Amino acid sequence: MDSNLLKVFVAVAEKKSISLGAKKLKVTQTNVSLRIKQLEKNLGFELFHRVPKGVLLTKEGEKLLPLALEIVGKIKEAQNQIRNIKKQNSLIIASTYSNTKMRLIPFLKKLNNDYPNTKLELVTNNTIVIKQLLLEYKVDVAFINNEPKHEEIALLKRFENELLYVESKRKNSNKTIIGHEDVCAFFNGLKKYYEYLEIHDYEILELANFEVILACVELGMGSTLLPKSIVKKYGYLSKVKTTKIDKSIVDIPTCLVCRKDNLPQISNYLKKISLEE
Repeated sequence: MDSNLLKVFVAVAEKKSISLGAKKLKVTQTNVSLRIKQLEKNLGFELFHRVPKGVLLTKEGEKLLPLALEIVGKIKEAQNQIRNIKKQNSLIIASTYSNTKMRLIPFLKKLNNDYPNTKLELVTNNTIVIKQLLLEYKVDVAFINNEPKHEEIALLKRFENELLYVESKRKNSNKTIIGHEDVCAFFNGLKKYYEYLEIHDYEILELANFEVILACVELGMGSTLLPKSIVKKYGYLSKVKTTKIDKSIVDIPTCLVCRKDNLPQISNYLKKISLEE
């Protein structure tokens, strides 16, 4: 039996009128009349007595009404449950180490404010590991360095980074590159910048902490390349010599991404999100 026919039957029975039932359902009176006739034909008996002021239930109609109410109620309940399932109840977010120092906290605060009932989980790692986690469906959205090239990863939002070449004010420190790790985009961005400067003879010093990297640069132990926001966050803009790098030489945006076949329910919100201070 078509549940939509029962829904029409319930509306007419409650309003005791075909016209008022049609008004409640926001359909034409003719449509309602045809559906009632179709239901009566399917059941093999009449459901309403037609009277001058509307309709009255027949004995068969009175017996059907509580059953119809139960069925229509169950369907409505099921629809509501499905809608709730579709809501973003949780979001697993991955972020590069560098982005945790730039936009992650404002991002989490904004999500928590706009979607207070969404459970937020966090994973931090480098871009290579994060992309693999994303492809394996272990995270929902991720902040990575550079735009994704993998065919299964979709770009939600691109955030620009103002890159600075950072040196010591005290002495020439371009004989050593100081970076987070060899897979770090900014570490490799500095190698690319050195190629542009035609500097080929240098040593490499890997350090896991951005504040320590900047302290070592200040002491003249080497040079680094970092987003201005990180240099500013640790209070080193006035302590070191900085040179803004043109995007035509090195461009490393931070990108918010997800799997193309696993778009979060709030993907449109994420595409428009602003994290500017």
